[in-house]
Amino acid sequence: MNAVAATALQRIRLHLARSKEFPEGSARHGYEFVAPLDARGHIDLEGWKAARAACLVTRFWGNDAPESGHLVHRAGGARGATWIFDYEEGTSEDDEAGYRFADHAFAPGEYVSLREEDGALHTFVVFSVVPA
Repeated sequence: MNAVAATALQRIRLHLARSKEFPEGSARHGYEFVAPLDARGHIDLEGWKAARAACLVTRFWGNDAPESGHLVHRAGGARGATWIFDYEEGTSEDDEAGYRFADHAFAPGEYVSLREEDGALHTFVVFSVVPA
């Protein structure tokens, strides 16, 4: 597989998985983001470096206004770096960190977790992955 095909940008949609507050999960609570994925469905760091401006995220949360930002690879966290959703450049107060995003394959039906700015950890199911 050539490098271009291996790191094609994908649009990934996450829906809130089942929880105490949402026993059936919720398609009205989640994220949609663009990221380069390798052949195994993992976020490709080198692909991200080449296309970081295109790696956008939208957070949708019930009746709240959608929030827009960027997928960012930041130093710190497990293995020395963390993937975050950054909504306001220059401040980390509103950042939401992916829990071990580098270890997870983004494929429909897989589960991932995100830590919100207030520290709450939520689990999401990968609803869809389509070319961006």
